[in-house]
Amino acid sequence: MADTARYILPVDGGYVDEITVLLRDLLRRVIRERAPRVLAIIDNPEDARSIKPELRAPALQVIGIWLQLLNIAEENAAMRSRRRLETMGGNDQILGSFSNAFATIAAAGATGQAVAKVLETAEAGPTITAHPTEAKRVTVLEIHRRIYLRLYDLESPRWTPREREALMRQLRNDIDLLWLTGEVRLEKPTVEAEVAWGLHFFRETLFERTPQLCELLEGALARHYPEQPIRVRPPVRFYSWIGGDRDGNPYVTVATTRWALSENARAAIERLDKRLEYLAQTISISGPDTDVPEAFRTRVAREIANAGDMSLSARNPGEPFRQYFSALRARLAATRNPRGAHHCKAFAEPEELAEAIHHAERALALMQATSIAAHTVRPVRWEVEIFGFRTMSLDMRQNTTVINRVLAELWQKFNPTAKREPPKSDSAEWAKWVAGELKRPMGFRPLFQGLSDEARETLDLLGLIRSSLDGADPKATGAFVLSMTRSATDILGLYLLAKYSGLFTDAASRESCRLAVVPLFETIDDLRRAPGIMDELFKIPMVRRTVKALGGHQEIMLGYSDSNKDGGFFCASFELYEAQRRLVRLARTAGIEISFFHGRGGSVSRGGAPTGRAIAAQPEGTIGGRLRVTEQGEVVSSKFANRGTALYQLEVLASSVLVHTLKSPKERELKLVPEHQAAVEAIASASFKTYRGLAEDPGLIDYFQAASPVEELSLLKMGSRPARRFGAKGVEDLRAIPWVFAWSQNRHVLTGWYGLGSALDQYVAEQGDKGLALLKDMFVRSRGFRLAIDEVEKSLYLADMEIAALYAGLVPDRKAAKRILGQVQREHALTRDRVLELSGAGGLCARFPGFRRRFDRVRPMIDQANRWQVDFLKDARAGRQKDKALTPLLMTMNCIAAGLGWTG
Repeated sequence: MADTARYILPVDGGYVDEITVLLRDLLRRVIRERAPRVLAIIDNPEDARSIKPELRAPALQVIGIWLQLLNIAEENAAMRSRRRLETMGGNDQILGSFSNAFATIAAAGATGQAVAKVLETAEAGPTITAHPTEAKRVTVLEIHRRIYLRLYDLESPRWTPREREALMRQLRNDIDLLWLTGEVRLEKPTVEAEVAWGLHFFRETLFERTPQLCELLEGALARHYPEQPIRVRPPVRFYSWIGGDRDGNPYVTVATTRWALSENARAAIERLDKRLEYLAQTISISGPDTDVPEAFRTRVAREIANAGDMSLSARNPGEPFRQYFSALRARLAATRNPRGAHHCKAFAEPEELAEAIHHAERALALMQATSIAAHTVRPVRWEVEIFGFRTMSLDMRQNTTVINRVLAELWQKFNPTAKREPPKSDSAEWAKWVAGELKRPMGFRPLFQGLSDEARETLDLLGLIRSSLDGADPKATGAFVLSMTRSATDILGLYLLAKYSGLFTDAASRESCRLAVVPLFETIDDLRRAPGIMDELFKIPMVRRTVKALGGHQEIMLGYSDSNKDGGFFCASFELYEAQRRLVRLARTAGIEISFFHGRGGSVSRGGAPTGRAIAAQPEGTIGGRLRVTEQGEVVSSKFANRGTALYQLEVLASSVLVHTLKSPKERELKLVPEHQAAVEAIASASFKTYRGLAEDPGLIDYFQAASPVEELSLLKMGSRPARRFGAKGVEDLRAIPWVFAWSQNRHVLTGWYGLGSALDQYVAEQGDKGLALLKDMFVRSRGFRLAIDEVEKSLYLADMEIAALYAGLVPDRKAAKRILGQVQREHALTRDRVLELSGAGGLCARFPGFRRRFDRVRPMIDQANRWQVDFLKDARAGRQKDKALTPLLMTMNCIAAGLGWTG
């Protein structure tokens, strides 16, 4: 392999370009061997239009692999840049680090006491979900990981020419394996496969790196608040929807949920077993001269007795720590398999194991081995505190329509002589029945017979939750998310099912519930109704007692994708902001704390934005030390596939929560300015009207289905979930994720910008120069408004009206196609002009050179993939493609999604 010596990757700003050249050269070598006739697609994408139809599949394979390699290169470069900044200026220079956060917090005047109080309960909760459209197989992720590590190795100047050539050969082989493996799935993944996919990130990165967050937090506190002793507890807790989210997914059953809980537990316990084994091997303190505290020796004897294996006393004589951790391993094995435990005492809960490890820490500290205690033993305790015996807490999610149907069926069981249908779920009679049932004492659990499959599944699920709450780790199950919550009675209906399932704390099933019910407000109307719904709910004593018993705060989930689909990007952003502000104000009046669970995705239209900026732009007082956020599909692999990136992303999330909590009450950019509020409200209202004008166009559904690959999306084996709720075909019933995916594939990207241009134009027309000046002032002073405008601008840049016109050509109704495309093109131009007028920039994304450079680098390839996709769609719809020939169409979907950076 010639001239490998020149690939000693530099430490200066030329690193990204250098690594890109390296990867491009290696990919070219693979192409020359595998498909030499498609070299044009990487050498000069503008010339790729001449590639013959039979060569499009390998050409798309080149695009797909190249985009993957670019992502790896950029991730590697970002990590390298952070290391360089830290080396030159210390941790304070790393934006998003704990050290940078506490420097900011301290400068704002936050006291050590205030910081300590927030850290007592602070929690950032990444929630892993697979349902959007993650296209990467675990096999491909593993190859990506190896390529990333090879690039890391190549940074070192220590290699000899022979060793460097071997590294280059391995790197080239991994790229060749990407070619030979293929990224398009041949079979739709099962829920079980998605569970394995989610656990892959824990086994590869998160188990190891997450405890280091605590070390970083300790170091930052010591640096900025040395006078304040603050006990560090883990600032993150992981959640998952994989295997628990059954809203519209018939493949998630009680059996799959039980299996998911079992697999999550197995992963955590296997990891802890390895860690305890490591401690037993490492802490080799022995000999009569070692001053092991007598209290710890007593504790060792007790744990050996708990393990039920007195032979542990004879093993490793004179080495009490090895005996101790071996005994803990035996008890952990009994926790995993109680039936095979015999005389061994299983741990009752993770906290018992954490306490046992803490005893060893204290013993080592008393022996003047504080560093061993802090850096060898304590990280294992932190792992127990973070992951428990569960890895992540599995949320359940179901739609209110299902809950209400099941309740209606039970109503008929309670009223067998009734000669009428149950009351409507939105009626006063229904609300009265639900409230009365909740108040009625019930000293038994009813055994319903002859139920439908749906009702039986729902009640069995609640029974499984009850068993899990009684198990070794009560946090194995998280919340029950109630999607499409429309009323307080919807929420109370779920509490009633929980009552029938034995999930209340008292014998009469009246006082408080053990189930954490999280309402999900998704549409624009639901967001507007949310404060009134929660106000009604908080007046019910049982609900207040339940909130108190479950930790003192009520979690509320906010839906970004459905609200966007319902009202357009800007209106949804405004309503989400307003809902949070009003809900927090209501909760303060009611004396209840609220925490928010943000259902964000990777795309702008689904709330995707840089984590730090997105959290910093939330309304004042709405974080309160707690925040949950969905990490969906491709976002999971981009954040958590590699260890350094995973640690940094978690640190950004946790530190942003702390900064907002401690700083937002005093920040000028978050203060409510009545003049700004009125302007944003007017713009949101006008943008909603413009967006609904398009959404309600009678020809839009036909246009959407013909001018996008949404119908063919089901062929792309990305997620286990069907594309529609309840088989409906209207805009309101389409799942938001395919909606976003399809509009991004055809480069309209209208879910990220449509409606704002007309709204801004109308506002300026009505308010004149004074209105424009106010908007410019808001752009500078209002953090939330600025973030929305910035994200709209990025969406406008990703959109391409010439490419969009090619897709419009697929619509049979030419008159409707011309009308709708014309509306989109005019709105795009208007939105572009108005956004640039606000920012004063000379062109779209001139203010975001990194974003622009990254997309410009791949734009010619993405444009070509779009052109080919249009051709493939024509062929597929004309019946000119056999099933096997659909693979290139699916490859275009992967390439376009990778080029944009998200699937939806």
